[in-house]
Amino acid sequence: MTEYSITFARSARKELQALEAETAERVLHAIEGLAAQPRPPGCKKLRGTADLWRLRVGDYRVVYKIDDSRCAVDVSIIRNRRDVYR
Repeated sequence: MTEYSITFARSARKELQALEAETAERVLHAIEGLAAQPRPPGCKKLRGTADLWRLRVGDYRVVYKIDDSRCAVDVSIIRNRRDVYR
């Protein structure tokens, strides 16, 4: 299986850095897993969008885009579940 490259939007990188260390480590571990399996069990495609997916990590959500032609995962949002869709 092909490894996917992972890129972060500038805002997603800032959101990750603002998290507590333990939470940031769990979220980063989940994101690193997307390199091997970009559509892991439990991820969901967001309705109303062409290519956005959501991954749940505790109370946080990682919203990302999968580009199969480039073998890339682009992380765009990392937020608490109550704020992510606003």
